[in-house]
Amino acid sequence: MIRSGARRFWIAAFLAASMPGCETTSAQTAVPYPSKPIRIIVPYAEDGASGLVSRRPVRGKDARSAGFYRVAANTLQTYPAKSIRIIVPYAPGGPSDIFARAAGQVLTDAWGQPVVVDNRPGASGNLGTAAAAKAPADGYTLNTVAISFAVAPALDGKLGFDPVRDFAPISLLATINNLLVVHPALPVKSVKELIAFAGARPGQVTFASGGAGGAQHLAGELFSSMAGIRMTHVPYKGSAPGLTALIGGEVIVGFSDMLITLPHVKSGKLRALAVTGPAHSPLVPALPTIAEAGLPGYSVTAWFGLLAPGATPPDITGRISAEIVKSFKTVQMQERLAALGAEPVGNSPAQFAAFLKAEIAKWAQVVKTAGIRGD
Repeated sequence: MIRSGARRFWIAAFLAASMPGCETTSAQTAVPYPSKPIRIIVPYAEDGASGLVSRRPVRGKDARSAGFYRVAANTLQTYPAKSIRIIVPYAPGGPSDIFARAAGQVLTDAWGQPVVVDNRPGASGNLGTAAAAKAPADGYTLNTVAISFAVAPALDGKLGFDPVRDFAPISLLATINNLLVVHPALPVKSVKELIAFAGARPGQVTFASGGAGGAQHLAGELFSSMAGIRMTHVPYKGSAPGLTALIGGEVIVGFSDMLITLPHVKSGKLRALAVTGPAHSPLVPALPTIAEAGLPGYSVTAWFGLLAPGATPPDITGRISAEIVKSFKTVQMQERLAALGAEPVGNSPAQFAAFLKAEIAKWAQVVKTAGIRGD
C-alpha cells in the first residue's frame, strides 16, 4: 500500500516532470499554467491512518489541510480522555443509582477517569432517558435503564425516544428480587391474608412504586390481576421516595427493591410477606415466593442495564462492556452485589440487545393482557 506522504510525493513529482513548460491560453489572462502552487487533496490521513471523514477543505499542515477530520478511530485510541457521565433516570438511593455507581467505579478503576452520576428523575424514568437519547454519541454520556425501559413503549406512545433505535446496548448489569412488604399497622401476615384484606376493600389498599411502568408497578398490577382484587397504584419519583412513603404510612403495600428494603424489614419498620421472583433469595431464605404463597405462576424480576446514545461507536461500547464483564465476574463484585440481594450479570452488547428485544415483546403482551395502564 502506498502511504499518504508517498502518494503526495509521487503525484507532485509526476506533474513537475510532465509539465515543465506547459502553457495554456486563457481567453482572459493567457497566463502560463501552472503559475502558482497546486494543492492535491488526498482522502487519507498522513501515514495511512484511518478514521477520517471528508469535510470542507481548510488550510493547514496536517490531515485537516486536505479537508479531513479524525473521528472514531482516533477517538478510540484516546478514549476516555475526560470524565464520563452516567444519567440515572431516578432519584438517588435506589437500585438504578447504586448499580450506576458500581459501574462507574469499575470504569474509573480501569481507566483513571472520573465518572459522574447525574440523577434526573421524572416521568417514570422517561425524562432522564430522553435526555440520554439526545446526548452526543461519543461515549462520554451513558445511562442506566430498568424494566420500565422495556415496558414504556406499551404504556406511552409519545415517549420522545425509541428504545431500540436511539440507544446502543452496553451490558445487563444485574437482576434482583423484589419484596412484597406491608406497613406493620396492616393486619396481614401472609399473601393469602393480604388478598383477602384487599378483596374486601376494593380500591382502598394502596401500593407504592418508583414510577409507572417500573418493576414495582408491574408487580402490583400483575398481583391484583391474578388475585382478582383491585388495589390503587401510587407512583413516586424513584424507589427510595416510594419506600419512604411506605415506611411513613402514606401507602400500605409495596413491591419494593430488596437491597434498600431489607434493612427496614429487619428493623421492624416494614413486614415482608414474600419475594416477587421465581426463586427464594439467599438473603431471606425462609421467605416464600408469591407463587408458593398463594398465586401460582406469579413472577416478576427487576433488572438493570447500561446504554449509550444510539450512534456511539461499537468499539467504545465494546470496551465499556468488556470492563463491566471482567469486573462483574470477579468474586469481590459477586459478593458485594449478593449482599444487596442482587445477582450480577455483565454481558456483551449483542447479548444485552437480544435481552432488551425479548423484554419489550414480553411486557407488551403482559400490559395488553392484564390491562395495565401508565397512570
